[in-house]
Amino acid sequence: MITFRPIELEDKARVQRYTLDSARRNCDLSFVNLYSWRFLYLTQLAEKDGFLLVRFYVDNELAYLMPVGQGDMKAIVEDLMADADRQGAPFRLLGVCADMYDELEQAFPGRFTFVSDRDYSDYIYLRSDLATLRGKKFQAKRNHINRFRSLYPDYEYQPLTPELIPECLRLESQWCKANDCAENEALQNERRSMNAALKSMDELDVTGGILRVGGKIVAFTFGAPVNHETFDTCVEKADTEIEGAYAMINYEFANHIPEQYVYINREEDLGLEGLRKAKLSYQPHTLLEKFIVGLKDEPAGTACSSHEG
Repeated sequence: MITFRPIELEDKARVQRYTLDSARRNCDLSFVNLYSWRFLYLTQLAEKDGFLLVRFYVDNELAYLMPVGQGDMKAIVEDLMADADRQGAPFRLLGVCADMYDELEQAFPGRFTFVSDRDYSDYIYLRSDLATLRGKKFQAKRNHINRFRSLYPDYEYQPLTPELIPECLRLESQWCKANDCAENEALQNERRSMNAALKSMDELDVTGGILRVGGKIVAFTFGAPVNHETFDTCVEKADTEIEGAYAMINYEFANHIPEQYVYINREEDLGLEGLRKAKLSYQPHTLLEKFIVGLKDEPAGTACSSHEG
């Protein structure tokens, strides 16, 4: 029997005892994501036999993340299958990366189905690439940065602090009006998640930055660690009327993230054509493929969510 309970802010240290030492780089394991999206996924946690377990719901369907920890993986997955059975639901694991695929197949040969969805692959970059933009492949990006500097020589980058949040939220409101957030449920959910993260940014150890032009905030971004060498960029917003604002906040933030982070995870593109083009233009080091795993005699279920699974 596994005892799950709803995730709370006080669970950060408990969760990060497992995630920060893990080799996994998927954005699903960022505590900021786990916590700030709890309203949508009804996220629950448990610990058992050396593993952190995460249970949640996508479109009212039960799902689990791949267990994080050290121990008997076969036994703990069997425990999760028994938990799903007790809930009267099909068993599903979401956010299963390629190395986990091999681990599951060895433990349960031929028992699972594995379904991949390109829209939910994480874009993972070398921090050094985003911070330096060296080489021919980044010539266009360097041009954007130089153009921004010539247009806005008075620009200023600052770390994000709680005192700056109200001004950032005003910019985000403008962004929402321009992008019809009121008509887009996914953007409304993203907005709610962002507000939850910013409301508790100190407790969550959120790291962020803002860009000013003419004294006014024109872009902001923030994120948090996935593990000791991977940083997750959760949110990035900019005034699209300021040419190059997105390129510049990306560049400055990469230069201000602690150098211990070798990788930056900029999350999924959700199949959005413009977002995919933009993320590919930064030459990802890895497209982290993620699978939905189900038992062969049960339906695999719906695709994984934006932040969990």
